[in-house]
Amino acid sequence: MKTVETGPAPARSVDRAALTRYVQDYGVYAAVVALLLFNAAFTENFVELGNLRTQLVQVAPVLIVALGMALVIGSEGIDLSVGSVMALAAAALPLYLGFGAVPAIAVAMLAGVVAGALNGALVAVVGLQPIVATLALLVAGRGIALVVADGQLKQIHNSDLLALGSEEILGLPVVALIAVVLAIVVGLLVSRTVYGRQLVAIGGNRAAARLAGLPVRRVLVVTYVLCGLFAAVAGVLATARLTASDPSAIGNLIELSAITAVVVGGTPLNGGRIRVLGTVAGALLMQLLRATMIKHNLPDSTAQMVQAVIIIVAVYLARQRRTR
Repeated sequence: MKTVETGPAPARSVDRAALTRYVQDYGVYAAVVALLLFNAAFTENFVELGNLRTQLVQVAPVLIVALGMALVIGSEGIDLSVGSVMALAAAALPLYLGFGAVPAIAVAMLAGVVAGALNGALVAVVGLQPIVATLALLVAGRGIALVVADGQLKQIHNSDLLALGSEEILGLPVVALIAVVLAIVVGLLVSRTVYGRQLVAIGGNRAAARLAGLPVRRVLVVTYVLCGLFAAVAGVLATARLTASDPSAIGNLIELSAITAVVVGGTPLNGGRIRVLGTVAGALLMQLLRATMIKHNLPDSTAQMVQAVIIIVAVYLARQRRTR
């Protein structure tokens, strides 16, 4: 006669579920701390202020793009065009620098807004899948940027614009401070505004949100506009840091880094949740990982493979959490 054991199994199940939740909620922060401690102990000159500033400057554009991407992914969407939007913003800058830095930056921001509005309209009004709608601008956007720039790299000599990429305030790079301010703004937008609550509701269940009377189309268009605007900001800062407008290189493949930061930070790809602080930590983790590989003479391809493994693990953990 067989007996049924009911003791240990539920406990193991509970422990596994608790571990999954812990890793999902705090794993990215633990990984950032672990990498910082490792580099402090084993990487020469890593804790010097000059190197830390460099890490902040390099991660800032990725973080800014990732913040906009987090909003889009929270709506159960995706935006593959952010790199091309960065290139569009960079291409627009030299055309209007003769009027001053502020008008040129305003035109670059407008380019990001128009691109985001186009993506939003294709998704919310026309009804295209986000990956299809934004893939179209991914291909066309960089081509347009290259046409605008005549396919040439253009040096930037405007001191006001260049100051964004080189100046510091209270010992911190301006680009890093801008990224921090935008992270705070997005955090408040998600947690303290009607728009943020509507966005999360739409990402969680779009049909139910529509039946509840939420302005689904308007929220989606605004979300893609914000993503385009943030990408344009990143394009301006990248141009200022490089002291040149290079549409063929600026923003190249940054969409992958941004999506990685968002997913690793705990925002699920199926929407309904946005983790802003996790996105910040995810961007820092990817930057620290790459810097660690470089400083220990490992090829960039190794960092890319490790990044791929991290993405798979993050998506798997998110899926496990949804099924419990």
